[in-house]
Amino acid sequence: MSITAPQTHLLAYPFPTSGHVIPFIDLIKNVVSRNVHVTFIVTPSTQHLVSSDYSPLLQTLLLPQPQFQNGLIGIISFIRKSHYPILLDWARTHPSPPSAIISDFFLGWTQLLAQDLHVPRLIFSPSGAFALSFSFYLWRNLPQNDNPDDPNTVLCFSKLPNSPSYPWWQISELFRKLKGETGWDILKNDFLFNFEAWGVVFNSFIDLEPAYFDHIKKELGHERVWAVGPVLPTEPGSTGPEERGGVNTISCEVITTWLDQREDRSVVYVCFGSRTILTTAQIEVLTGALELSGVNFILSVRAPDERHVAQDCGKIPSGFIERVRGRGLVIEGWAPQLVILSHRAVGSFLTHCGWNSVLEGLVSGVVMLTWPMGADQYTNAKLLVDQLGVAIRVAEGEENVPEINEFAEIMKRSLGGVKERVRAEEMKDAALGAIKKNGSSQKQLDALVKELNELKND
Repeated sequence: MSITAPQTHLLAYPFPTSGHVIPFIDLIKNVVSRNVHVTFIVTPSTQHLVSSDYSPLLQTLLLPQPQFQNGLIGIISFIRKSHYPILLDWARTHPSPPSAIISDFFLGWTQLLAQDLHVPRLIFSPSGAFALSFSFYLWRNLPQNDNPDDPNTVLCFSKLPNSPSYPWWQISELFRKLKGETGWDILKNDFLFNFEAWGVVFNSFIDLEPAYFDHIKKELGHERVWAVGPVLPTEPGSTGPEERGGVNTISCEVITTWLDQREDRSVVYVCFGSRTILTTAQIEVLTGALELSGVNFILSVRAPDERHVAQDCGKIPSGFIERVRGRGLVIEGWAPQLVILSHRAVGSFLTHCGWNSVLEGLVSGVVMLTWPMGADQYTNAKLLVDQLGVAIRVAEGEENVPEINEFAEIMKRSLGGVKERVRAEEMKDAALGAIKKNGSSQKQLDALVKELNELKND
């Protein structure tokens, strides 16, 4: 069967961390399957996340490794300074130059690159529409704490759907703590560039947060907003979910064999994502609750590296693994999360509420236990608990952490017939329905590609 020549060449530019690259490449695979030529930007630390032989329509472009010494401001400044001229020259000399750019919302400055190349730019949001609505409000309106000495001062955002409110300490550190520092204006302008984007693509689905998609469209003043998620492999046990992300310290086979020996919905899975390092106090409460609860569990914790030498990094207590042997499995490093969550034995998921984990929990139909730590996680937890009813609030950062006894009881209760389980099953059906043939997200992907192809033909 002959394949028609691609109508569109898309330059895809993720923020160079695994939590941003993984959903982006999942999106791009869906776009490539619709006969779009994509050049996907990688760095030395992220190129292993992209299969080199996925499709002739998917090519990679290797750019210099970002320097991470000065936090997000430093990363954005370095990328802009070093990558911009390379990309400009590449695009101007390429035999088939890109007809559009799609880039991470942390890379707002690529709006200027798009203008230089006279092509439209789309945002890819690895967060949901609620989180981006909140972020847009912060950077456009710059709300302040009228009681700067009180981090518990509550701010209500009445102009957002459902009027969410947050204590000041839950507002993103990027906004709250960096103001006044050198480069803060760079960060602010980077976010404000996103308002000029031609369109926005979300790793979400319409039925998950409809009010916020309507809000985003109103804020941007156009309808070019597409909800195409969850963009993740959904076949449990397939190569995709197993290899998605990093190297596992315990083989997938060992984990699934361990799970196979447990009863249905008898296991609590605990994971805080690829970047969160728990403090000593947090890890002591967590392991104490796991031990006291008597539940079966898988605990995935990130081991600190040289970048965390100055931090309070909690370690698994001495003797803990021996005391829970037989009912607890500890993974230090990357875990095959989709495989674990989709197993019949897993009943609940203690999560930091990163958006990738939120979506993976939703498509698996497990009850989520929320312990947000920062970034968009407090917003995501509010969506899960207060608006969707699929999760139980457990803890918040370092400030609101339950006693070990209470924590243990929550874990035990989460494996039973709680009302959140009914809602979790309903949202699982909605999520999987969105990505089935003729589902809302598939239709949105088709509409997105159609618009891109029409741009090429203009």
